[in-house]
Amino acid sequence: MKAARFHGQKDIRVEEVARPGAPRPDEVVVEPLYCGICGTDLHEYMVGAIVTPTKPHPLTGVTNPQILGHEFSARIIEVGADVTTVKVGDRVSIMPAIVCGKCDPCRTGRGHLCELFACTGLSAETGGLGEIAVLKEYQVAKLPDSISDIAGAVVEPAAVAAYGVDRLNMKGGDVVLVTGAGPIGALSALYASAIGASQVIISEPNPYRAAFAKTLNLGPVIDPTKQNLHDEIMKATDGHGIDVAVEASGSTPGLTSCIDETRRSGRIVQTGLHTKPATIDAMKLSEKDISLIGSWCYLITDWPRIIRLAAAGKYPIEKVVTATIDIDDVVAKGFEVLTNPNGDQMKVLVKVKK
Repeated sequence: MKAARFHGQKDIRVEEVARPGAPRPDEVVVEPLYCGICGTDLHEYMVGAIVTPTKPHPLTGVTNPQILGHEFSARIIEVGADVTTVKVGDRVSIMPAIVCGKCDPCRTGRGHLCELFACTGLSAETGGLGEIAVLKEYQVAKLPDSISDIAGAVVEPAAVAAYGVDRLNMKGGDVVLVTGAGPIGALSALYASAIGASQVIISEPNPYRAAFAKTLNLGPVIDPTKQNLHDEIMKATDGHGIDVAVEASGSTPGLTSCIDETRRSGRIVQTGLHTKPATIDAMKLSEKDISLIGSWCYLITDWPRIIRLAAAGKYPIEKVVTATIDIDDVVAKGFEVLTNPNGDQMKVLVKVKK
């Protein structure tokens, strides 16, 4: 079968590989339909290996080269003997986390923090950028007819964004600041609006991403390098300010803006991943009684809820998709475009099944 495999830094190859074997009793075999290119994939491409294993993974036993792709929709083509929740022909969205089920986080309902955490498309035998993938039954969630294959591939990043916002304990009517309007920032803004934010203010210096954020029609989009962020926020909120903030840029300036602009006793969630240590004025956290909260992945049980919210039209996750490409173009029209600082795409999906 054809698959896009990560071999090393700047080395992704579309090549023929062996098809996986028959499923175990608790597994399903799927044909990936659309697969997103994630920021984690881009980090692997630019400076990896980081997450992909260079020695046998403790849970899955795999090593590079790795079939990439962990944000995808698929159609089930075979099921194991013990599978009961889905059947051949069902369209599904993939929850890519692979967990041991035995460690303390797993046994206390926090599978996303599994001590042996692995991920389809990053540290597993198969991935969404291959023509066939094998998954555990718990990794697939059926898509209703009202959800497209494209939207099904966006459920994973949508769940990342939703979990971050949920960590804030946001209340209806809150004013929300989102720093960074990449795919996760945009999805965070959409989700905050879906669950009752009175205003969502986005801070984004990149002209393309700022222009895209404006098309979401959620509230003011501010360029902090050209405008006074504090003054613009005060103007937009009639002096109320920011109740809760989502830091989605993974940058020190973004985090600093959240700390500066969040009201006293407010809350900030760090959703964007920092690739190097951030510098903050920690005294401000104390002076303003601010809670700074980390966020990692998503609840592995969240797929049905996110799908229902999208199907109801309240969480329009498909809006972040700006291009679809063929798998043969995954490097030239996908990774190279998305790692270009002047690139003009937000979320690129690869059409795996022709």
